Amino acid sequence: MSFKRSNSLSGLSIADHSKDAFLELKRKKDHRYVVFKIDEKKKEVVVEKTGNPAESYDDFLAALPENDCRYAVFDYDFVTSDNCQKSKIFFFAWAPSTSRIRAKMLYATSKENFKHELDGVHYEIQATDPSEMDLEVLKDRAH
Repeated sequence: MSFKRSNSLSGLSIADHSKDAFLELKRKKDHRYVVFKIDEKKKEVVVEKTGNPAESYDDFLAALPENDCRYAVFDYDFVTSDNCQKSKIFFFAWAPSTSRIRAKMLYATSKENFKHELDGVHYEIQATDPSEMDLEVLKDRAH
């Protein structure tokens, strides 16, 4: 039996595999990133794509649709100024200006409840244009 917690703001639930994919990224480092989408028919947040640990930030950006909203998490690895290896998890709310108004509204009203389910996110980036998600933005936030 699948247990789904209802999201009171938007009536959305979060699929178990969505939470599992996040934990696999966070704890096991099985994924470099996870892209989530809202299945409007099922009214739940589902995994659309995962990236293997060898994939780059450019691969992640290429996985986001040009004209539709998505949520995503990216595990950003970096080395600090004192040569320590670190990792920070970024949550992205991707809402390109060319996406449907209904989609933008749905993703906007569901974001906080969905993000709340992802325990361990360090930073959030909301973007309507790819330039707002430039790798330099991650570097500035994480360092």
